[in-house]
Amino acid sequence: MRSTEEIVQSLRDALARVGVVLPSLGVDPVTGASDEPFALVDLGRCNVRTAEHLTDVLRSLPAGETRRAGCWWPRWPCSPPTSRW
Repeated sequence: MRSTEEIVQSLRDALARVGVVLPSLGVDPVTGASDEPFALVDLGRCNVRTAEHLTDVLRSLPAGETRRAGCWWPRWPCSPPTSRW
């Protein structure tokens, strides 16, 4: 399994390929420092133009491709963990 930092970098690279830069993208410091198996990814804040561009990119995807964007658990199909989440 890839580390959270590797996944964040992969996301950063994928966003950059479509012209989206989220300047605050990173590992959530609280969950990243805990003993939880999966830290949260902090998408951070962005300006309105970046949000609009990200919206345009997501809307340009075929409908079947956007379905997975709502899955917050790293397995497909979505299945939440059995812990306190």
